[in-house]
Amino acid sequence: MSGITTTLRALHDGERDLEHDLLAAAARHRAEHEFHHVALDVARWSREHAARLADAGRDHGLDLSGPRDNPASAALTALREKASEALGRRPETGLLLLHDLRDLHLAAARNSLHWEMLAQAAQATRDQRLLALVSSCHPRTLRQMRWTNTMIKVLSPQLLTSV
Repeated sequence: MSGITTTLRALHDGERDLEHDLLAAAARHRAEHEFHHVALDVARWSREHAARLADAGRDHGLDLSGPRDNPASAALTALREKASEALGRRPETGLLLLHDLRDLHLAAARNSLHWEMLAQAAQATRDQRLLALVSSCHPRTLRQMRWTNTMIKVLSPQLLTSV
């Protein structure tokens, strides 16, 4: 296995994990409407990235599975929604949201580093298709990072001083 295929696999897994984590956090924080809806939107980006990485993997002799199906069953989703409604906007829920945002930010940062490494390898090997993939997907990952960072900056002062 080459370094490029190792990085493709790690990034594919990272995008799948980020999608799963974003969907789970959106379900957990359904009462936070802005967070909930944006998390669902940016989870789609990770789903698309994983699918495109699977396609690129085939070009490099790698068999990556496609994007995950929705990981949450209907019953589990309904349970999460009820729990979110019951908890509402309590301080403990805010701290959980900050914890989730931190984890999401770190996951997006890890993916961003893998995109950067892939870009460098694509340039070194003059792989135009791989470079086009990175050029298309990496900016979205950077936006995921900026979104989580902004949310942390906005929420931290009030949440951390109110507990």
